[in-house]
Amino acid sequence: MQNNQLWVIKLGGSLLGSPALPHWLSLLAKHGNGKVVIVPGGSVFADAVRQAQSLSGMSDGLAHELALLAMDQFGLLLAGMQPDLVTATNELEIAERGWQHRAVVWLPSQMVLADATVEQSWRVTSDSLSAWLANKLAADQLLLIKSVDLSSYQQSQAALAKSLLDDGVVDACFLDGIAGQRYQTRLLNRDDYTVFEQGLCTQGLQEKARLL
Repeated sequence: MQNNQLWVIKLGGSLLGSPALPHWLSLLAKHGNGKVVIVPGGSVFADAVRQAQSLSGMSDGLAHELALLAMDQFGLLLAGMQPDLVTATNELEIAERGWQHRAVVWLPSQMVLADATVEQSWRVTSDSLSAWLANKLAADQLLLIKSVDLSSYQQSQAALAKSLLDDGVVDACFLDGIAGQRYQTRLLNRDDYTVFEQGLCTQGLQEKARLL
């Protein structure tokens, strides 16, 4: 593992129910060593918020708040599935867990709701929030784990970003969020967890992940 690098790793909500999810949680807990922060997707909890908004006509601002709480719920579920993971709600707690050499599951609602500059709409999902957190933490690597067949995306790096946006693989604000940042951003299919069996390193991602 590249111990000097901080990884922000977004686990998409679509991984819930996949046999790959326990493997991811086990590997990240094993190799985290204070240098991994997991960003949970919204999963079925965010789907419930979308349905509730459709039924109630609630504002996008309220839906944004509830969607953040949905990420909190999925994050608590992830930590409950793997007891070697710990949760954190803010930068101080993340740092403290890092000093304890633990892999962290971020519960985002507290930090994000405190930042009035974050757009309150469905254009901002856990994708953009993972980039937002990577910026806050001065991370070295941002990795999005998704249930998408990346073999169908063989374009150049610039064309790839547009295709992912057009296909709804990433949210509408994600590309702006990673533009000009110091960290490297990659997408990886959920079933490719074996690249980290020996530890977290970028070398294992060369063949499987797509660089943005």
